[in-house]
Amino acid sequence: MINFLKYRWIYYTISFAVIALGLFSIIRWGFIYSIDFVGGTNLQYQTSKNINQNEVKQIFEANEISLIDFEVKNNTIIVRAKTIDEKKEAQIKNDLEKKLSIKLTVLKSETVGPVLGKELIRKTIIASLMAVVIILLYMSFAFKGLNFALAAVIALFHDFLVVIGSYSLLSHFFGAQVDTLFVTAVLITMSFSVHDTIVIFDKIREYKKNIGSGDIEHYANKALTETLVRSVNNSMTIIFMLLALVLLGGATIKFFVITLLIGTITGTYSSPFVATPVVVWLEKLRKK
Repeated sequence: MINFLKYRWIYYTISFAVIALGLFSIIRWGFIYSIDFVGGTNLQYQTSKNINQNEVKQIFEANEISLIDFEVKNNTIIVRAKTIDEKKEAQIKNDLEKKLSIKLTVLKSETVGPVLGKELIRKTIIASLMAVVIILLYMSFAFKGLNFALAAVIALFHDFLVVIGSYSLLSHFFGAQVDTLFVTAVLITMSFSVHDTIVIFDKIREYKKNIGSGDIEHYANKALTETLVRSVNNSMTIIFMLLALVLLGGATIKFFVITLLIGTITGTYSSPFVATPVVVWLEKLRKK
């Protein structure tokens, strides 16, 4: 049996450093929000030939369009702007074709109002809070005590902070946008974190039931020794699949997959090295 909990302060230090870096990024740089949250228009046009980016930008500015993001790459015009109505969009397309002597193919044209964005934020917060409450209730019932549930939720918040902090860094350095796929990835990460934690906690509960109320730290180390290899092997199959998607998948889902990859890694880490030390600490406090 390996005494994993002997090094609990090393685990806490690693978690604190990663979370602190993420929180610094959130406070200093924040996020880039997609139109799903702030409203606006996304346009993508495929051009029939190479064009000059400055000429395209001038046409948008001449039509009094407030650009948020703008790029011309691989014969594709990518535009993110404040809300554009259908009439204005048709006029821009016509101007581009006439003035640049090109033919445009519409790849994407979507407009979301700010009201829908606020509604999405509200529903995301409600869904997250509901998940936390249900997890607390379920684990309190399943493990006949609040300590196991609290430890699982603390690990869940740990994973949440790591993921959103990492995404803020991706947003600042690589232009990742917070969109509905990001929300989906965060919720998946939350469920994965608790799933792995329950496996370890179930082993601890099994020892307490079969052996009796002995040293909780001994039971925890024994549970980690028996389950860690299985948890890592299980996670590695997911990680390899996600790495393949990062390398070979399309640009549309790239940051979604990276977020899942970060969530899988931190979820695998937090179950043995955050949730388990916390539950041991809480159980020792209860016995004092």
